[in-house]
Amino acid sequence: MVYDLIIIGAGPAGITAAVYAARKRMNFIVITNDIGGQTGWSGEIENYTGYQFITGPDLVNKFEEHMRQYNVIVKENEQAEEVKRAGDNIKVKTSKGEYEAKSLIIASGKVSRQLGVPGEKEFKNKGLTYCATCDGPLFSGKNVAVIGGGNSALDAALQLVKIAKHVYVINITSSLGGDAVMREKVEANDKATVLNDSQVTAIYGDKFVNGIGIKRAGKEEKIAAEGVFVEIGLLPNSSFAGEVERNERGEIKINVKNETNIPGVFAAGDVTDVPDKQIVIAAGEGSKAALQAFKYLNKIR
Repeated sequence: MVYDLIIIGAGPAGITAAVYAARKRMNFIVITNDIGGQTGWSGEIENYTGYQFITGPDLVNKFEEHMRQYNVIVKENEQAEEVKRAGDNIKVKTSKGEYEAKSLIIASGKVSRQLGVPGEKEFKNKGLTYCATCDGPLFSGKNVAVIGGGNSALDAALQLVKIAKHVYVINITSSLGGDAVMREKVEANDKATVLNDSQVTAIYGDKFVNGIGIKRAGKEEKIAAEGVFVEIGLLPNSSFAGEVERNERGEIKINVKNETNIPGVFAAGDVTDVPDKQIVIAAGEGSKAALQAFKYLNKIR
C-alpha cells in the first residue's frame, strides 16, 4: 500500500501532525518507538498553554487520548532506520518492515546524549538511567546523582528530592544554567548538593551502581550513589534521514513551511533547526507540517 503520508515520531509534533492529518482525511500511519517522546520524561510543566500545572506523563496521556479519537494507525516500538526516495514516493525502512508514502513528516525528536565514560554502558538500566520521571521512584530513600546543569537536570533534581535520601547535582560549568526559578528551588533545597566545576570520570558498581568518580579542583573524588541520572542534553534523532539536509548539529534544516530539501519530505519539532525547543512550539510545528503535506498532496494529484 502507498499511503498519503507517513509520520515518524509521536511526541508533541508527531501527535499534533497526526490529529491534523486525520481531520484532513489523509490515509496515513504513525511510526514511533514510543508515545510522548521527551514530554513523558518531564516532571512538572507550568508553561503549556491551558494548563497552569500538569505533569509530563499526564500531558502525554491527553495528547494520546486526542489522537486515538481519530483511530490513527500507530506502529509502536518501531525504529525508523532509513528514508529514501522511490520514484515520486518515499520509502521508510524500519526495524520491523518497510512502508511507502507520497509524503513524509519527520518528527522524531531527540535522544539523550551519553557521558562516554567507563562504566556507563555496563550500568545502563542497572542504576544508571536517562529518565528521572520514568525511573525515579525506584530510588526511594537512596543517594543519587544527577549529571548536568541545565533545565533537564534541574527538573530531574526537583523530582528526585521528593523521593531520594539526597541528590548530588554534578555540573561541569562554574554555575547552574536553566531557568532562574528552577535554579533557586534546587539551590535552596536541603536535600540537594550542587557541585559545580565537576566532571564525571567514571561510573562504579558491582551488579548495580554504587558510586561515581568526579574530577573537581584538579582532584579525583568518589561519591557514593545508588542511582545516576544522566541529563547532559539531547541529540537530534536524525541519523536515518539519509539525503535530508541537516546542519552541523544534526538538526534537519527546514523553511517556514516545514519543507526539507527533498520534495514531499517535511519535518517538525526538536529534530529540526527551529531555534527554541519547547512542547508548545513542537506542537505548533507539527500542525504546520501536516497542513503543508496536505497542500503538497493536492498539488501532485
